[in-house]
Amino acid sequence: MTRARTYEEEANKLAKAIDIAIEAFQNECPSNFTPQHQDHLINTYIGWKESCLNPENKFRKLAALKYIINDLFTYFQEGSGPTVEFFWRKINEMGLDYQRENRLKKILERGKIKGRTEFEYVVDMFVVAQQNGMITTSEAQRLSDMLEKFELKG
Repeated sequence: MTRARTYEEEANKLAKAIDIAIEAFQNECPSNFTPQHQDHLINTYIGWKESCLNPENKFRKLAALKYIINDLFTYFQEGSGPTVEFFWRKINEMGLDYQRENRLKKILERGKIKGRTEFEYVVDMFVVAQQNGMITTSEAQRLSDMLEKFELKG
């Protein structure tokens, strides 16, 4: 039987992931970020860390951490490049049990795009996924067909 996770354990684990995200933006900041954008992001992550380690009592619940987890991981699940690779490499090195999600693979397995959000995600990731080998040439063709089919549906 597995032991129930405590808020403190999960908050501390999340704080480590936030530290890695901050380190990623400090050491491998995307070249298209201005210093102001970089500072804003880092300060946002610092705020999330403070929120998870020192929440108001009414927010000291595992469910409350899900919002921070979603916010923290959005860039690193949907982005690509040196910043993202640095983040996931460090997450793995630290043994944190967060998983990189391959949403493109899920869409390919399903065989269709469900909704405008997925459509925009595929459009945003299409070229990047081809360039970094996340998808094969045949998978790129299938995604292209799915994009066209979704657009035709209107």
